[in-house]
Amino acid sequence: MQPVSLHSLSELERASLQELALYQLQEKLLVGDLSLAKVGPKGSKSIRQKLESFSKEKKDYSPQTFGIPLFQVIANDRAYKQLQETVKSSRRLCLEVEATVTNFRAQMQKRSQMGRSCWLVPCEMFPEEPLSPAFLDHSSSWSQRRGAMSVDSITDLSDNSSKLLEALQLSHPHELHPRRSLGKKKMLSLNPITWQVPRIVDRCCKHIETYGLQTVGIFRVGSSKKRVQQLREEFDQGLDVFLDEHQSVHDVAALLKEFLRDMSDSLIPRELYAAFLSTASMEVPAQLVVLQLLLFVLPPCHSDTLHRLLRFLSKVAQHAKSSRGPNGQEIPGNKMTVSNLATVFGPNILQKEKPGEKDAGAKNFEDSTAIILVVQRLIEHYQTLFMVSPEMQHDILRRLFQTDPDVIDYLLRRKFNTVLSIESENLTEEHVPTPLSGQALETNSVSSEFYSSISFLNLDVDI
Repeated sequence: MQPVSLHSLSELERASLQELALYQLQEKLLVGDLSLAKVGPKGSKSIRQKLESFSKEKKDYSPQTFGIPLFQVIANDRAYKQLQETVKSSRRLCLEVEATVTNFRAQMQKRSQMGRSCWLVPCEMFPEEPLSPAFLDHSSSWSQRRGAMSVDSITDLSDNSSKLLEALQLSHPHELHPRRSLGKKKMLSLNPITWQVPRIVDRCCKHIETYGLQTVGIFRVGSSKKRVQQLREEFDQGLDVFLDEHQSVHDVAALLKEFLRDMSDSLIPRELYAAFLSTASMEVPAQLVVLQLLLFVLPPCHSDTLHRLLRFLSKVAQHAKSSRGPNGQEIPGNKMTVSNLATVFGPNILQKEKPGEKDAGAKNFEDSTAIILVVQRLIEHYQTLFMVSPEMQHDILRRLFQTDPDVIDYLLRRKFNTVLSIESENLTEEHVPTPLSGQALETNSVSSEFYSSISFLNLDVDI
């Protein structure tokens, strides 16, 4: 196996990785305040349920963006996107109905012009034009009419083996059993989780990446409070806010900082505040190991948003120094080094108390220094920190072999096919060896040899 991005793992794998990372952190006595089983009203509560307890979307919510949990911001964005798609679909349907009515009127007018003699003419001379495909295509399934393969059960697919793999990719096999799917909690998917980054974060980052990388003192120069407040209200109203060259880079920078500062749940959960800060006193190699485990514990929406933010800050820091253009002209730097960015963003993403609470803004000097050092390390090494090592992938598969053995075959096939595709892309024509007689291997034999060598799955896992 090769190191893979955290975001390429399936939902089931990420959940297993989260529990494995938590176990290792507990072994290091870094997260003693968090437990795998928390006593609740009706039994135990896992750490994943605790960290994602806020992920139960409310039925009634306003299109708010600021000062609410991150999961709810993403849910509001998703609801807005679905509404836009529904409006577009309705407009298309109206156009189809209008076209159908127009064709019908044209046919009727043509018949009326024929006069009474029209009744003596065979009907074949006036073939009726079909209605829109949206009205007559009853033979196609609902998932096909949506324009893509999407299934909820194995019965929606044919018996083709490739279709079976698609079904496994779209839902957990336990879901495919009708008796198990009724009244049971939704199982985790074998698909990678869709990127969960709030619209406001992504648009602010893209705006600054496009218009502000050479802006001197970005994030430190003052902004217009009135314009920032207007942008904030537009996002809170659920409007589709477009940030272009007409918006001030400093206003957009202030908007991004306000969003992160006012989050009710903090980008890095407060339960992990002490654990993150404890890494500041470690040597760099050990610090990176622990920081990676802490990132693996984060809920997906927090992990994805933090990754987007760190990637953006790294790009800003790359333009801190002045440079020379192709014609020798000087391109000014923004003077925002990694240290400066960590100083600005550290208190916004690592918060000990909720906004508005007593002493929420009061931090001792040691905490402030530790926050800057930790965030600086996150920016510098974000690419490595969000990669999953082969050893950790082995541990995930070992654990799933005990908890969900029916999905192991599919996960291994997907990893094996990915490795083969990467290797084939790296081979150039001059490096491709000439196949010798009798040495060509069939796909089935390769796969059999591959599966026979994975004896590590028989090893026990401590959790």
